[in-house]
Amino acid sequence: MKTVSLRRYLLIGILLPISVFTVIDTVSLYRQALAAVNTAYDRTLLASAKSIGEHITADGVGAAARLRATVPYFALEAFEADNRSRMVYRISNLQGDLIDGFGALPAWQGKLPDHGPYAALVDFYDAVYQGDRVRVAVLLQPVAMNQARAMAVVQVAETLELRHTLARQILIDTLLRQLALVSIIALVVIVVVQRATRPVRRLSAQLQARPDGDLTPLQAADAPRELIPLIEATNNIMSRLQHLLEHQKRFVRDASHQLRTPLAVLKVQVQSALRGDLDALQALHEINDTVQRATGLANQMLSLAKVAQLVQQAPESSVEWGQVLRELAIDMSPLIAEKDLDFEISTEAAWIRTHDWMLRELSRNLLHNAIVHTPGNGTLSVRLTCDADRASLVISDSGPGISAELRERLFQPFSSGEVRSGSGLGLAISHEIVQALAGSIKLTNRESASGISGLDSHVELPLGPQT
Repeated sequence: MKTVSLRRYLLIGILLPISVFTVIDTVSLYRQALAAVNTAYDRTLLASAKSIGEHITADGVGAAARLRATVPYFALEAFEADNRSRMVYRISNLQGDLIDGFGALPAWQGKLPDHGPYAALVDFYDAVYQGDRVRVAVLLQPVAMNQARAMAVVQVAETLELRHTLARQILIDTLLRQLALVSIIALVVIVVVQRATRPVRRLSAQLQARPDGDLTPLQAADAPRELIPLIEATNNIMSRLQHLLEHQKRFVRDASHQLRTPLAVLKVQVQSALRGDLDALQALHEINDTVQRATGLANQMLSLAKVAQLVQQAPESSVEWGQVLRELAIDMSPLIAEKDLDFEISTEAAWIRTHDWMLRELSRNLLHNAIVHTPGNGTLSVRLTCDADRASLVISDSGPGISAELRERLFQPFSSGEVRSGSGLGLAISHEIVQALAGSIKLTNRESASGISGLDSHVELPLGPQT
């Protein structure tokens, strides 16, 4: 679907209702003005009819009385000021017999309104006189002269040229005023909309002018308050994208650097075996060791990349940490038995809102490191406890501990206390997972009278809802 620009949407949304309202208001004003014009001219017609009615006399006695009319000149002079209209009159009795006036004007055949606007016996109606539309005022004028009693019907008709001319003028004046009003409103709206959308256009131009890969935050100090949430959300997305991009660059850089060494060693070992420098069985053992180290390195690098991916996905449920630890202890029991360790595990129910893989990877790395660095016949304990809102895991081994210098960089990728025993990614993966879960991790040497007696790996994570 074709999208509508914000400016066009605002202009249409504001000007269209105003235009519709203006049209309706113009029609209403025109009708009101036309009604006022008709009322004013109807009053003039009535005044002429009354003036004529006052000069009607009757001769005779009772019902046989005959009406006579003498129309004065001033009764029609109200229409002399404008020669665009004509006025005719007709005086008759109730039977419609012509007494005076213009016989071509049709006799009144209507009836008086029940609730007219005037106290007199008056009616107004539209008719046609000699092909022209006319407005007619009818006055029933009682006549009493001596013993004569009669009712005269006075009709005064006016052609509509003057009324139509005045109505058109009123309509034109109204339209001109409304058009001027709409034009002013439209100009103001256009200016306001242009100024209101200027920050949006500036942001759009700023984004389009950016080079590829530029994910620095947007700067819009003069942006209106309505745009600030959008800018903040955009900057937040850019920050996450920048983090992912840096993580991807670091992964590619580290992968190319770290995998190059075992592959080079593997190549040398294969070439040496092909030349017969070593016994075949010994060469295969060395190649197997190199492949195992490369495989472990690749798996942990993929795990580190997977952590960055899962961080962007909100978990759908919580995971019971204690069950995860017990399952891992069973999975690693051959390693524990191989070194004949005195192993102890104690867990409480701790629900953590996270992905199951992340919690397992965190626990596996810490437990595996503790097993590797604990000497044979040593002790190893796993304790998981909970308080009001946090779960605390402590893995205590009886290994040699770590130096202060090494502790500072153990959470960095490829930092290992033993070069040949690990890739240096286990603690880096654990640190990334703990940071993503808003927790904390620390490694502390356990001191005794004879010196360092082991290492405590302490992890705290916030509790989530039980699911």
